[in-house]
Amino acid sequence: MKTIVCTSLALALTGSVAFAQDALPQASSQWYKDGEAAIQAILDRQPNTNRAKNVILLIADGNGVGTNYATRLFDGQQKGMLGEENVLPYETPEFYSALVKTYNINAQTPDSAPTAGSMNTGVKQRFNLINLGEEAIHDDCSTVEGNQLALFSEMMTEAGKSVGVVSTARLTHATPAAVYAKTANRNWEDAVPEGCTAQKDIATQLIDAMEAGTVDFAMGGGGRYFLPKDKEMGGLKGRREDNVDLVERATGLGAQFASDTAGFQSLKLDGSSPVLALFNNSHMEYEADRADNDEPSLADMTKAAIEYLSKNEGGYYLEIEAGRVDHANHDGNAARAMRDGVAFAEAVAIADELTNDEDTLIIVTADHEHAIAFNGYCGRGSAILGLCYDVAQVGIKHSDKVLTADDGKPYTVIGYLNGTGSVLKKGEGENDYTGSRPDLDQETATDLDYVQQALIPKSSETHSGEDVAVYAKGPWAHLVDGTIEQNVIFHVMNHAVNAQ
Repeated sequence: MKTIVCTSLALALTGSVAFAQDALPQASSQWYKDGEAAIQAILDRQPNTNRAKNVILLIADGNGVGTNYATRLFDGQQKGMLGEENVLPYETPEFYSALVKTYNINAQTPDSAPTAGSMNTGVKQRFNLINLGEEAIHDDCSTVEGNQLALFSEMMTEAGKSVGVVSTARLTHATPAAVYAKTANRNWEDAVPEGCTAQKDIATQLIDAMEAGTVDFAMGGGGRYFLPKDKEMGGLKGRREDNVDLVERATGLGAQFASDTAGFQSLKLDGSSPVLALFNNSHMEYEADRADNDEPSLADMTKAAIEYLSKNEGGYYLEIEAGRVDHANHDGNAARAMRDGVAFAEAVAIADELTNDEDTLIIVTADHEHAIAFNGYCGRGSAILGLCYDVAQVGIKHSDKVLTADDGKPYTVIGYLNGTGSVLKKGEGENDYTGSRPDLDQETATDLDYVQQALIPKSSETHSGEDVAVYAKGPWAHLVDGTIEQNVIFHVMNHAVNAQ
């Protein structure tokens, strides 16, 4: 009897709630209306089960949930918003989303090499290795043979598709290298240890891949690893000890080459010949420091890559990396990390604009997060790169009162758990660290070069092991759901291009 009564009551309540929706006192609130619209957008979303002709994997290195949150606010505040209400291009209902577990086989806190490798092979890998099986050992060349993994780029080449890789980091750096390289040490960018015959250095592997037709378009930084030691060319200066000129080898294979914006603008993007572009000796400039006449933006390179690769009627695979979000976080410099995060969002927007949802799977994600943290209790609209202001009792924007810690000093919204901004300073002894927080004002905190305060002293801030987000739209994007292992991203891409 009790069950029957409870069920009847539940049905009655359900009916009354449905009947009284328009009469709810909150029904006129914009929050309520926006909530209803959000639900409707999700209800209207229909799974796309077409076979994917093209796949674009966009990775903002180090852009975990926390860093992405900061970028969202920074972008919104640059547009004149309070910031919290802002929506980045990949955060709309058109994109399916999930959380991603980023650990490596042998590491709780991941490294970019095996995280990017997992997305390009479908299996998790070991710390500091790229695209080798779990029996391979870091720094041990003898374990390379027999442990090389098949790459998504190789599979796409066999399927008749073109392949491109774009990065604001060195093209030989971990994430872009995961498209084409297999190595027992991610740092073997221009040389391998003496006696190591099982693999070549990463730069040579890129040109080998171009010769084999596995990579058709490669654009980013890292020119020093492609030129002989001390050779200067187009603003680049080589440092290869073996004196091999990989740029000369690439152009000898028919590749077009560019090293500055003028060269970039003169490239023929008709798909008739491979493209190799190296815009900096090392990593490309931070977006905040980039001069338009020196280097193209990430959005510019994305546009060029899609224009070039789309000439192949059979389709393409393109990996795009915003590599310097990671580097700015390592420096504890949130201001540059946020600006590169916005540049990444612009690249996502242009990739979406230039492609068709019906035949192109777009996946937006990060390889890992950083030890970034957020202080409270800040009022709405507190500058994400500035000081934490108190919550106002009236209105929605923060009050004019700067919050202080128990030491009586202000603090910023963003901090890091470790890094060069540590408030602990080295004393005279080897392990002698003492200190207190310096005083702080808004002008100092919002300076482009400001290094956020941190706790633990480290010469370089570290990654963290927490989840990152993944967003997807296009064919089979609905497979991105729940909480997944990072290597599952490969399987979504692989299923999409092979769907019947």
